[in-house]
Amino acid sequence: MTPITEVEGRRVALRNLEKVIHPATGFTKAELIHYYATTAEVMLPHLRDRAVSFLRYPDGPGGQVFFTKNVPPGTPEWVTRAEVPRSEGPARMVVVQDLASLVWAANLVAEFHTHQWVVQAPEVADRLVFDLDPGAPATVVECCEVALWLRERLAADGITAYVKTAGSKGLHLLAAVRGASSSRVTAYAKGVAVEAEGALPGLVVHRMRRELRGGKVFVDWSQNAGRKTTAAPYTLRARGVPMVSLPVEWGEVRDCRRGRELEFLAGDVGERVREFGDLMGGLLVAGGAVELPPGAGGS
Repeated sequence: MTPITEVEGRRVALRNLEKVIHPATGFTKAELIHYYATTAEVMLPHLRDRAVSFLRYPDGPGGQVFFTKNVPPGTPEWVTRAEVPRSEGPARMVVVQDLASLVWAANLVAEFHTHQWVVQAPEVADRLVFDLDPGAPATVVECCEVALWLRERLAADGITAYVKTAGSKGLHLLAAVRGASSSRVTAYAKGVAVEAEGALPGLVVHRMRRELRGGKVFVDWSQNAGRKTTAAPYTLRARGVPMVSLPVEWGEVRDCRRGRELEFLAGDVGERVREFGDLMGGLLVAGGAVELPPGAGGS
């Protein structure tokens, strides 16, 4: 018999709660759902009004792992949907607007990935993102050095950057922007990444080619494209352990000296949120977004 729980007046079916999802620690599906339910206060604002792609791993990271972009079969009627543009034609995607929808989505066992725009205005980007990915033997330590350079470079254009762990090897930088298309933000981000490579030639590469990335940090600017998505703040990642893509303080970035220093598990998040609140809350402040500098990235 499938357990049914009531969340804010909605009936949500929860299946296979005893299944181990993150095998290295024995972290179960019940614990996964509990994590999302108890993190909802800080996570939901980063999901709200954004179409969600799910990277699903229902049998753990060692099983089948696949992206779900369209509304999954069996989605309850009360879960919000939105029509979003795609090159092959409009598609219907899930929008996680409330706690009940978050718990329902957690039951799918998935990473949460979002676009850099809201469904009400898909033609206008409201986020700038850089994904810093280290090529071995580089680690998050090198990512931190690059992140600090990027922070100062963006500040020179009046842009405030926030940082979170990727929940895997690297870091994500995000900033709130306004008044630009995804293509313009992408071009601006590429220009900054090229500058970073020029300023830190032994440390940064802005091209994706694997043979260029050994010992360097790939500054991925391409996730600003309108069709691309990035792991949302506070999402669990499909790893052997329940790693979280977690906002961190810039002081923690400056002080990072070891390759595994900025790794956080689901069990770490509650205490950090109680201590720091949402370290990416500044992204959500009304009026906090800034325009890109004139001429940046073209039209």
